[in-house]
Amino acid sequence: MPKDRWTHQAHLAAGFWYLNKFSPDEALSIIRERIQRHNESVGTANTDNSGYHETLTCLYMSAITAHISLHRNVPFDESLDFLLKSPLLDKVWPPKYYSKEHLFSVLARREWVEPDLQPIEVEAAHNKPLKNDAVNGAF
Repeated sequence: MPKDRWTHQAHLAAGFWYLNKFSPDEALSIIRERIQRHNESVGTANTDNSGYHETLTCLYMSAITAHISLHRNVPFDESLDFLLKSPLLDKVWPPKYYSKEHLFSVLARREWVEPDLQPIEVEAAHNKPLKNDAVNGAF
């Protein structure tokens, strides 16, 4: 996929697909590796200040997992549509929970870090808040 098409929306759709095909742990492992490989294939280095970001990946994969659970009786394409119209598409979602300094630290890029502003309430489609225990520290 060309670099300009690997958008936030494309990341969400990929996470959704993997989480519908694999367990959350397997999906996270796969998407970690695929994002890093894709970055390298389009000339984006995975370093301490660019490319793959572990905390963001874990955060969004947890949110997508919660979305799938909330919409488990909804057909795949309809659930994906809900996801792509949810608050998760808005890039201001993570900064509700993380300061810029904390979220974009080297540590957060390398590994999961807990939020520093407030506990995470994963929001899925239709702005329905889910319980904090829906977040297990994995995207």
